[in-house]
Amino acid sequence: MEKAKVYFTKNITPESVVEMFKVLNKELKGKVAVKVHSGEAGNQNYLHPEFMKPMIDYVKGTVVECNTAYEGQRNYTDKHKKLMKKHGWSEFFTVDIMDEAGPDLKLDIPNGKVLKENYLGKNIENYDSMLVLSHFKGHPMGGYGGALKQLSIGCASSAGKCFIHSAGKTKDQTVLWDNVAEQDKFLEAMADTASSVVKYFDGNIAFINIMCNLSVDCDCCSVAEDPCMKDIGILSSLDPIALDQACIDLVYNAKDPGRDHFVERVERQNGIHTIESASKLGFGTRDYELINID
Repeated sequence: MEKAKVYFTKNITPESVVEMFKVLNKELKGKVAVKVHSGEAGNQNYLHPEFMKPMIDYVKGTVVECNTAYEGQRNYTDKHKKLMKKHGWSEFFTVDIMDEAGPDLKLDIPNGKVLKENYLGKNIENYDSMLVLSHFKGHPMGGYGGALKQLSIGCASSAGKCFIHSAGKTKDQTVLWDNVAEQDKFLEAMADTASSVVKYFDGNIAFINIMCNLSVDCDCCSVAEDPCMKDIGILSSLDPIALDQACIDLVYNAKDPGRDHFVERVERQNGIHTIESASKLGFGTRDYELINID
C-alpha cells in the first residue's frame, strides 16, 4: 500500500477547517452526515458549534451523534437532545441522534479480530457520505481520541458501544461495567468496528482532526483536565489510520513541556494499539506523507 497523503496546517480557525477539507479534493455526495463530539455536560474542552459551522455549512451536513453507554447527560435520547440544544448544536444545525429509535443497523465484520459484527444507530442508513470531524485529544480509556474512535465508538449505538467496550459480551449498559474487556481487546474491537464504517461508506468519507485544547481527557468527561499542551494544528486525510498516526507523531515529536503528560496517558492505555490493529485490517496505512499547507 502506497503512502497516504495527510495535510497539515498550524492555523486553527473555522476557515482553515474548510481549507483543509478542500485540499482533499473530495466531493461528499448526497446527504452528508457530519460526526462531531458534541461534549458532555460540564466539559470545558469540546469544540463549540460556532467553530464547526463554516465546515458543516460548506458540505450542507447534518450533525450526527449516538447515545452513550455511561451515566451523564447523553445516554438517553431525551437528555441528549436537551444537551445538544444547551450546547448550541440544535441552534445552528439539523441534529440527528442516530440511535433514537431501533432496531440498530448491524454491519458484519468477517475479518474482525475481536468482533464479527457492529451495531450502529439505524439512521446512518439515511446518509450517502460522512465527514468525520474530530477533536483530537487524550482519552481515559482509549489513550487518545481521533478519527478511529469517532468511527467506532462514535458511530455505534448505545448498545453498540457496550458491545465494543465489552468485546462482544453485552449490549446492555446496565451491566456493561461488570463486563469491560481486557484493554487490548477493547482497542482491537474499536479497530474492527471502525473498519466496518469505512467499508459501509465505500469511499464516500473524509476525515479532519483538529489538534487543539489538548487535554489528556476526552470531551466525554464531565470533569476533565485542562489542556496540557499548546495547540498544534489541523490535519486532514482520506485515510483515518494515517491521520491518527500523524497526530500521534506530532505529539511525540513536540517540544512542548506538557508533551510527557499527554504521552503518558497514551502509553498507559496502549493507545497506539488501536492504530496497529486498524492497520492490520487493511482499510488504511500507517505510512504517510505529511504535506504542509500555509
